[in-house]
Amino acid sequence: MIALILNVLWLIFGGFISGLAWLFGGFILALTIVGLPWAFAAWRIAAYTFWPFGREVVWREDDSADLGRGPVGTVMNVIWFVFAGWYIALSHLIAAFFEAITIIGIPFALKDLELAKLALAPVGRTIREK
Repeated sequence: MIALILNVLWLIFGGFISGLAWLFGGFILALTIVGLPWAFAAWRIAAYTFWPFGREVVWREDDSADLGRGPVGTVMNVIWFVFAGWYIALSHLIAAFFEAITIIGIPFALKDLELAKLALAPVGRTIREK
């Protein structure tokens, strides 16, 4: 019940806009065709961004389902970091800072910190229920 309340508050106070931004970014990446592998990662992050409480981000165990944690995934994460990850992570860090100023915003700040970490290297990650 707490997760439901936090998720609804998250959506109202910025999570919906953040999720839409991740979806839009994924669509732009998909249009380029070259960015398609990163588009799938962005869409996974969007799904997490829309409903983050009660879920967690973990490394994929099965590398066959995604480019994963191998050398290709590492190269893709480095490319992502250079061209998009660092400034997306920075935006989540800035949001987390302002959310953490209030006591009520601390759970949201923690989720934004998770999103910042995820934004740095999204390839090979998946979302699961806690």
